[in-house]
Amino acid sequence: MVIAESREPRFRRWFMRAIVGGILVGLVLVTGTAFRIWQVARVDDRSPADLIVVLGAAQYNGRPSDIFRWRLEHALDLYQDGVAKYVVTTGGSQTGDTFTEADAGARWLERHGVPASATIPLGQGADTLGSIEAAGVAARQRGLESAVVVSDPWHSLRARTMAKDAGLDAWTSPTRSGPAVMTRETQFRYIWRETKALLFYRVARASADDIGSTGLG
Repeated sequence: MVIAESREPRFRRWFMRAIVGGILVGLVLVTGTAFRIWQVARVDDRSPADLIVVLGAAQYNGRPSDIFRWRLEHALDLYQDGVAKYVVTTGGSQTGDTFTEADAGARWLERHGVPASATIPLGQGADTLGSIEAAGVAARQRGLESAVVVSDPWHSLRARTMAKDAGLDAWTSPTRSGPAVMTRETQFRYIWRETKALLFYRVARASADDIGSTGLG
């Protein structure tokens, strides 16, 4: 009986230490991931690449949403600066849509001077992971290897991570304009959302674009 009583307090101490240790590790992991998202969001790498990959967002009857349009504006600037010869537009469609996000993006680029031969619309992806994987397949089919990924700043680290996992030599050049970067509150909200989504991806190797409702795509 004496032995049992002496073991119980010891077990409780170790149990509490394990809980506290787990909480501290979790905080460090979350904080470190959020910091990396913020850090990568500040990087604008315009090194020459084989492809410019624009991650899709919503479209309305062929008209890109505000978030998508700002991404396309940035991709257009990169193309005009000679960063890559091809622009990949991504994103699928919702039930009842006439256009995919990829088609809407390609049409917008063509209206603004990008030749149709330089656009590669990929409408297979329903989320970031699907879009990135489709871009990886398209690159391999064409014998291409490198890509600069265009999205919103806070989306950059997750998109780059997925692109590298898809076999692309990838870096990011995020847009600095649009609804995703308008206010401090918006920025903090997106960083928190992307922290959860990136941690989920690293554990499950699956998309978490349905975590929260932010329109990041």
